[in-house]
Amino acid sequence: MGFTVGVDVGGTKIAGGVVDTSGKILDRIRRSTPSTDPDAIVQQIIEVVTELRGSYDVDAVGVGSAGFVDATRSTVLFAPNLAWRNLAVGDRVAAATGLPTVVENDANSAAWGEFRFGAAEDVDDMVCLTVGTGVGGGLVLDGVLYRGAHGIGGELGHLRLVPQGRRCGCGRQGCLEQYASGNALERDARAAAVQRPAAAARLLDLAGGDVFALRGEMVTQAAREGDRLATELLAGIGRWLGEALASLGAVLDPAVFVIGGGVSQAGELLLGPAEEAYRANLTGGGHRPEAQLRVATLGVDAGIVGAADLALR
Repeated sequence: MGFTVGVDVGGTKIAGGVVDTSGKILDRIRRSTPSTDPDAIVQQIIEVVTELRGSYDVDAVGVGSAGFVDATRSTVLFAPNLAWRNLAVGDRVAAATGLPTVVENDANSAAWGEFRFGAAEDVDDMVCLTVGTGVGGGLVLDGVLYRGAHGIGGELGHLRLVPQGRRCGCGRQGCLEQYASGNALERDARAAAVQRPAAAARLLDLAGGDVFALRGEMVTQAAREGDRLATELLAGIGRWLGEALASLGAVLDPAVFVIGGGVSQAGELLLGPAEEAYRANLTGGGHRPEAQLRVATLGVDAGIVGAADLALR
């Protein structure tokens, strides 16, 4: 039976797991990311792989990393939170472990995991958006992970929604993740708490009275309790998300949109307004099939499972 190791590399943690051919994680490890030292990150990945393979006959390694990964799936061209610049991560891990190694963008890995074993396993065409601190994305078209000519396609969080809009960390203005991310939700919640303190009483209570301590999960909790302002804030994020889905639907015509990431835990509080905005803005609405909106099912394991399965293939 073929086993692979999937490694999900983030700015604060490195999570690895041994994955079987059914997408089940059999063993796992979590380590802190030495994010300011490029070589130390690679060494940490190697140590994670070495430890995990000790009890399993591992055939290959898949590494999911934020940032741009080249067309050969070996070199990370740019990873802003990992200090990686044109670093041959795949070659170095393969040389140290003796195992074939595939490197893929982390959102692409998560999208593939959901396509193979999660919320979109019953379709051939899907779009996955991970709505967390920022917004990541991945596309599977006709059963194939779409990477673009240079390997860096699918950066859906930087779909431009508002010309001359809010400044994004990428250096541009008006990107989707400035309107439909966890950071956007927290920014809007803090602004509302300052401008409408009476309406934000429950949010401020959850934050211990400190506006700057407000977090996205607090907004979700208050909304689940029926708090009006929190519900409005999530609906606002959902509507922006739906606008983007309508544009993506017009271009790609997927069967399913899978929404993952931490903000997706709000469930229908987010997806309801998103679906309404998607239908209202989809070109030819009412005269064409519409994609389903689904919440991701693999959670934080999607990146590990997806990277491992891509390596197996």
